[in-house]
Amino acid sequence: MDFGIIGAGTIGQGIAGHLVTAGHRVVLSNRRGPDTLRDTVARLGSLATAGTVAEAAAAEMVFLAVRWPDIPAALAEVPSWDGRILVDTSNQIAGPTPRDHVDLGSETGSEFVARHAPGARVVKAFNTLYAQYIVPDPRHAEGRQLLFYAGDDADAKTDFRAVADEIGFAPVDAGSLREGGRLMQVGGLLSALHALKQD
Repeated sequence: MDFGIIGAGTIGQGIAGHLVTAGHRVVLSNRRGPDTLRDTVARLGSLATAGTVAEAAAAEMVFLAVRWPDIPAALAEVPSWDGRILVDTSNQIAGPTPRDHVDLGSETGSEFVARHAPGARVVKAFNTLYAQYIVPDPRHAEGRQLLFYAGDDADAKTDFRAVADEIGFAPVDAGSLREGGRLMQVGGLLSALHALKQD
């Protein structure tokens, strides 16, 4: 499977590193253009390339790893999703701390993302973990890093679960974008929960 990543910060690069290590091709993108990612893709290796947001979004599974205020603009660069999987790693935080939480009312963060990416099959994942638990190898002597995920499309969740398992995480289905997304977003019971699954 080919992967795309919209956003090349710490989270995006960390996920890309796991995918490349597992032998997958990855296209990374950011709002400043492919030329700004030359050093990043060189460090990740030959399976990583830099592209535009539209090129990254053409992959079978795409990870959205941009800051919350940048989501609408980033997704506006994708003309059509055609049923491709979009993995939303974001939290609705508009500033540097969780206190800068954006209140969406009854809508969850991933429902907001899905509304801005019509035609995408959205899966919520990685947002409950701090970067320090995403970037390193998720396999530890004590077990594998738990990774909660949520979504409304059963096939998309199955595909994501297989990928998460392959790159070393212990995926746990938290439910739909509404119920699971609420548990996973800032203030939810699963937010910032770091745990290992004993293997």
